Amino acid sequence: MAKKTPSTIGESLYWSYANLAMMANVLSDGVEVPSKVHFMIRSKLFSGLCKGTMQVRGFFDDEKLKITLPQACWYCGSSQKLSADHVIPQSKGGSHGGENLICSCRSCNSSKGSTDLLAWMEKRGQFPPLYLLRRYLKMVINHCKQNDLMELAIPVEDKVLKELPFDLGRIPHKYPPAAELCKFVSSVDG
Repeated sequence: MAKKTPSTIGESLYWSYANLAMMANVLSDGVEVPSKVHFMIRSKLFSGLCKGTMQVRGFFDDEKLKITLPQACWYCGSSQKLSADHVIPQSKGGSHGGENLICSCRSCNSSKGSTDLLAWMEKRGQFPPLYLLRRYLKMVINHCKQNDLMELAIPVEDKVLKELPFDLGRIPHKYPPAAELCKFVSSVDG
């Protein structure tokens, strides 16, 4: 697929989600460089999402992960002093529902505070684990759909950007190499 610059919020979010799916498959396949098949996955998903013939998966798989993954901070992997954290801060309009709650150690929870997840991870010099980013993107997509923002042309007016509970400008369109990615952070305690 020829490189395309997204022209709407929806295209931007779907492009990031399709890249996430591609890189998750790269990690699952245990390869370092995406193959033609991986690029086809991205292309088909992006096209299907934009046309409405495919949908972003629900939160069910993400909720199963909360049960099957180790009880650890989704940011650093610590299993000490865990609490619930809102991925999109409530103070910015994030919900108190289960889709917006993950385990976080008190240190990371306090450090992140009401900062946007992607801004905070960038400040720490980290790219989010893919399971965390997938959850974040799903919430952002749901918010934009519910508020009729998917068809808004890019660049988006500052007035609209300031009202969003997330930083739309930080949505990743390019992903780091597979060697720099992980699906979930490893435990730092053991």
